[in-house]
Amino acid sequence: MSEDPEVSRGPVVTPVRVVIGLCLVAPFVAMLWVGSYADADPDFIGVPFFYWYQMAWVLISTVLTMIAYKLWQRDQRARREGGAK
Repeated sequence: MSEDPEVSRGPVVTPVRVVIGLCLVAPFVAMLWVGSYADADPDFIGVPFFYWYQMAWVLISTVLTMIAYKLWQRDQRARREGGAK
């Protein structure tokens, strides 16, 4: 029996993939750590901190997810091109 050179030896952890993971985990950590934003002050345009902090994370999460997606696309493209050589 011969070994197939195409067999993957498990997931490859690269710095790009670590950044992707951090971009995707950051919103969860920020929202699950309620003690960091469970306060009414400071208010912004009359809206308590508790609410505008969560709304800000909706926008931040969108940007971080977009960054993670673009990095993933670039990583996959680089792996395809690297494997074709």
